[in-house]
Amino acid sequence: MFYLLHGEDEFTSREQLKHLRSQGDFGFNQDTYMGAETDIKTVIMTSDTLPFLSEQRLIIIDGLPKKKRGESAASVEDTSKGGKAKKGRKSSKSATGRAGFEKALAEHVTTMPDTTILIVLVEEVLESSNALLKAAEKHGKVIQSALPKGAALDKWITGRARNIGVKIAPEATSLLANFIGNNLRLLANELDKLAMYVGVGSTITVNDVRQLSAQVQEARIFDLTDALAQRNRKQALNILHDLLADGEPPLKLISTITSQVRSLLLVKELAQKGMRGGQISSTLGIAPFIADKALRQVGNFSVPQLENAYRQLLSTDAALKRSRLTPELALDLLVVNFGL
Repeated sequence: MFYLLHGEDEFTSREQLKHLRSQGDFGFNQDTYMGAETDIKTVIMTSDTLPFLSEQRLIIIDGLPKKKRGESAASVEDTSKGGKAKKGRKSSKSATGRAGFEKALAEHVTTMPDTTILIVLVEEVLESSNALLKAAEKHGKVIQSALPKGAALDKWITGRARNIGVKIAPEATSLLANFIGNNLRLLANELDKLAMYVGVGSTITVNDVRQLSAQVQEARIFDLTDALAQRNRKQALNILHDLLADGEPPLKLISTITSQVRSLLLVKELAQKGMRGGQISSTLGIAPFIADKALRQVGNFSVPQLENAYRQLLSTDAALKRSRLTPELALDLLVVNFGL
């Protein structure tokens, strides 16, 4: 059997992979290869080897080789029909790039022993012309995972909560969806934490999410800086007072906003170097949705404005610690003068 798991939703694909692994008793006959590093001959040789002390062998290929510059599937397919390779193209026998890997693996699927279970996981959507996709449609099974959006995301959150033994209020679902988005791995972690807090059979409420989900609180504070970035001081003050009313400690608010402004400075610098959201997220070690929010915000500020805002935050922090101002007044003054 050949399974092809592909799509932009890597969390669901890996959940599917975990489920498939649990269905068989493979014993010592389990091999995982990183597609970007593995030679196709090694995969085929392992696949052709009969299992030892069990009925089946499991082979997992995690990812595919990176495409070489100018490489396309056609560059391999053209030579497979007996014609000569065009100038600048390698023959299928010597192709070591992604197209050659895919074609060789797709051909192997048709002769693979019945005792072998092959699973290929690709964290991208494959084109309909892809050799592996065609082979899976004809000789195996294709499982494509797309990231849920809108109502589908709300349904995913509700279903996930139900699967771990709790319920979740619609308002709490919307809060998680709005602030965390479709980062399913992060959502699953937050739901697990919330479920443990409320207990099996209970309902997760908005207050539970606000109290326990650091990601949601950080995202709410991002909304505060977003309002400041748009020079919407009225909205910023409303969000600030809501956070204070929810029991958010003033010093923690200052610390988080300071951290975000520092992140905005770093994001602006990396964006000016041509980096995109994914690269910035990886470089700074921040969640992808936070990197995307920061990218949208930095356009509203110049570097001097961000530097000035950072100095204001440090001054406010010092004033609070020395009790020169009440927390509410200090934060109100910060919002009114932010970025000036």
